Amino acid sequence: MVLWLSTPELILSLLSFLLLYLYRRWYNNRHELLVNYPLIGMLPTLLSNVHHIHDWGTDVVRASGCSFMFKGPWFSSMDILVTCDPANINHIFNTNFINYPKGEEFSEIFFDVLGAGIVNSDGESWRLQRKKAHGLIAHHDFRVFFFKSTSAKVYSEFIPLLRRLAGREEVVDLQDLFLRFTFDATCQLVLGVNPRSLSPDFPTIHFSKAMDDAMSAIFLRHTVPQRWWKLMRWLDVGEEKRLTRARKVMDRFIAQAIEQKRESCGNGDGDLLASYIEDTRSMDVQEANQILRDTTMSLMLAGRDTTGAALTWFFWLLSNNKEVEDKILEELKHYSLEKKEAISNEELGKLVYLHAALCESLRLYPPVPVEHKGVVKEELLPGGDKVRPGLKILIFTYAMGRMKGVWGEDCMEFKPERWISEKGRLRHEPSFKFLSFNCGPRTCLGKEVAFVQMKAVVAAIISRFHVHVVEGHIVEPKLSIILHMKNGLLVKIRERSIN
Repeated sequence: MVLWLSTPELILSLLSFLLLYLYRRWYNNRHELLVNYPLIGMLPTLLSNVHHIHDWGTDVVRASGCSFMFKGPWFSSMDILVTCDPANINHIFNTNFINYPKGEEFSEIFFDVLGAGIVNSDGESWRLQRKKAHGLIAHHDFRVFFFKSTSAKVYSEFIPLLRRLAGREEVVDLQDLFLRFTFDATCQLVLGVNPRSLSPDFPTIHFSKAMDDAMSAIFLRHTVPQRWWKLMRWLDVGEEKRLTRARKVMDRFIAQAIEQKRESCGNGDGDLLASYIEDTRSMDVQEANQILRDTTMSLMLAGRDTTGAALTWFFWLLSNNKEVEDKILEELKHYSLEKKEAISNEELGKLVYLHAALCESLRLYPPVPVEHKGVVKEELLPGGDKVRPGLKILIFTYAMGRMKGVWGEDCMEFKPERWISEKGRLRHEPSFKFLSFNCGPRTCLGKEVAFVQMKAVVAAIISRFHVHVVEGHIVEPKLSIILHMKNGLLVKIRERSIN
């Protein structure tokens, strides 16, 4: 008997039918925020909206009531519960913390950059690293060293640079300046060296460029099936190729810093690397180098990127809310801090409105817009979602600040007053609602350090300069793990008149 249809023709017919079906499905649902297709799940909708993923994702979460289940392609292990429900977050980060580690997939995604450092660890390894880091950061000598080096960086380098730029009246990228400042400051605290990237000639900092490339590549790993990015890594193409090159640059920079510190017998003025080297002296050199590399890389990422991003978004918000800037200036004048060449830690602690404005900026633009968790045992979350081993959970911090059910009808407004009580003191908000510094046992150890650094920078700048965003400049988030601005923040800086 003669078959009326050969195997190739059959396959082609089935494929044509499938494509026609998917096209009709897409056409009928093209105005929906999220469409679940057969076989390929919701991935096409994600990829078609990845260019504005933060705001699109916020719309999806808002329409779904603070949580939704993203369905990936079949057999891709890409099913993800996306949530910004405070009840779920409190349960995951506090109540049943042990059931929600970072997970193996998170560790694999970040391993090329962070290795087995504190950010990328779970269990006993994480506990021991956190105990060590907490002891160092909380130590009196480190606090003294931190404030001394921060003040010197602000008043001896950053302010003179801004004064020169103001005199030229040229357009500058404020995000670049902040990232240079936080890079230098973090290198000083972590490695005990000053790269002087704030020099007037703006030297190219290869480590910073490499870190930006690495974060963009890791972002892509979150948006495609694991097999895809692993294939790209194996083929050494696209973002994975950039990541490989970036890692070599970062590893070389860290290795040189470790070697230089060892040659100086580990001596430092209070930097963290000197203490970590002392702890690893009895280890095999190769093992010690790996531990020091992973530890310092995690600390560099936490110190440079998050604070730099936070300051950038803050000044953009100030440029659109002059009344907030006026109130900060009035507060500085109230405490006679507007022109002081050095502000003490105690004086910074009095700046309630400035602190509130920073919190409000972090609420709307958290430097880390998503958190990633795994699941150990199956259970029902307070929001009603069932989770099981193998499921990934994305905590959508960026969306949480935009939920009326969490922050009220005025959630989209930049309103520092929401952080101030009737008695004029800072109002406490639970960390599972304000997640910019994480929550529960993994709360950021550098939270206090970050606030001191940000307040010192803001107080010094706005008391001396007007910062004007260039008209027509487009501000939007970059596709990265860190919430940087895609186009930077182009501004003109002018000195304030002396009253």
